Amino acid sequence: MNIKPLIFALSLLPLSALACEKPQVTGYDDVGCLRNGLAKVEQNEKYGFVDKTGKLIVPVQYDWVWYFSEDLASVKQNGKWGFVDKTGKVVIPIQYDDTWEFSEGLAKVRQNDKYSFIDKTGKVVIPIQYDEIAEGFSEGLAAVKKNRKWGYINTSGKIVIPLQYDYAWDFSEGLAAVERNDKLGYVDKVGNVVIPIQYDFAWDFSEGLAKVTQNEKYGFIDKTGKVVISVQYDEAGSFSEGLARVGQNNKRGFIDKTGKVVIPIQYDDALNFSDGLAGVKQNDKWGFVDKAGKVVIPFQYDDVRGFENGMAEASLNGEIIFSEPFYIDKTGKRID
Repeated sequence: MNIKPLIFALSLLPLSALACEKPQVTGYDDVGCLRNGLAKVEQNEKYGFVDKTGKLIVPVQYDWVWYFSEDLASVKQNGKWGFVDKTGKVVIPIQYDDTWEFSEGLAKVRQNDKYSFIDKTGKVVIPIQYDEIAEGFSEGLAAVKKNRKWGYINTSGKIVIPLQYDYAWDFSEGLAAVERNDKLGYVDKVGNVVIPIQYDFAWDFSEGLAKVTQNEKYGFIDKTGKVVISVQYDEAGSFSEGLARVGQNNKRGFIDKTGKVVIPIQYDDALNFSDGLAGVKQNDKWGFVDKAGKVVIPFQYDDVRGFENGMAEASLNGEIIFSEPFYIDKTGKRID
């Protein structure tokens, strides 16, 4: 099993969480958070959607539903998948073995172990022929696999980068990581290898720099392939708000884009910066520091998530996923 795609996907998971607003409604076994004005509800192991007033929008009749993306939601019934709109109308027949969310106007679908893309009318715009397809289009291109090799197609289905790589990732900031013989480099949108295929692993570009590994050490390169921060750290996060988390000897701190350590590598754990603050852990408790390294929220929490829209999730009773978390503002005040 090639675990690199999994590692890469996990590295992209958001470190922040929005406050969960739920509609005030009763009569359901479970009510989800509002997203784009609608919340998923469950009743007798069937699912649908209600709006923020509690009005039923999509009937509670599906075996599973995903949240809306680009105004359509994927729904499952009798082992097959299709799409509904925000009025609850089935706009793409429930006929596929699997479906993914819409991205750049197209959605990935699977049928008889082959993959393709459909548009919002349900039209198959790219023939069902590929053995595997990336989650969706990114910057106008999608990675596809056929006969054990990966390349890229555009939104009309034309192969723009030949299927010649062992794996291929999404484009970010005009470049995409590709793998050949267990090494990674980067290609541009016409297929030129602009950064040699030489790294043990490589991540998306973020704020003009990409994290790479060699010999189990981490560093950063720019879009020309120049190593701007030497491959020396035991771990690292991508740049966020001008700073990146780095680790050495089981401690974490932050560097700027020149590689200067601006927050000492002294913490037991750390999150990326968001909304100007970063969660840091010391002696089994979490607090928050600003970009100067000043502790602005004391070390008192068992677990935290990053700030977003001025709020961060926190817990005083174990990990967030196993406790009853609450939200704090940027002064550390609890939001009820």
